Amino acid sequence: MKKNSLSHQSERVYRVDKFIVPDQAREEFIEKVQATHQLLKHQSGFLQDFVLEQASGPGQFNIVTMVEWDSIESIEPARAAVMAFHQAMNFNPQDLFARLGIKADLGSYKRVGL
Repeated sequence: MKKNSLSHQSERVYRVDKFIVPDQAREEFIEKVQATHQLLKHQSGFLQDFVLEQASGPGQFNIVTMVEWDSIESIEPARAAVMAFHQAMNFNPQDLFARLGIKADLGSYKRVGL
């Protein structure tokens, strides 16, 4: 891999959100995630996303979402777009989490230079 390619990849940012979603909340939660990710796919700086469901293992988080952004500068406009989208839908994620008993661990990550 070229040095410029490695340098560019090191600027990328990964939004990784992990959730504990009770079985009875799964369908409604996944619907909201899908709607949000459809919006994210059209934002400047979006590279790719994944919505993953735990297949095995002892981990407590059963749903993980990941969005790869081209840089940290892309995140704030995307976050603002999501907030406006949720407001237009009269949707508050924290209210959903409280109502359905969902626990979340949210964060942005960067590559480790290995």
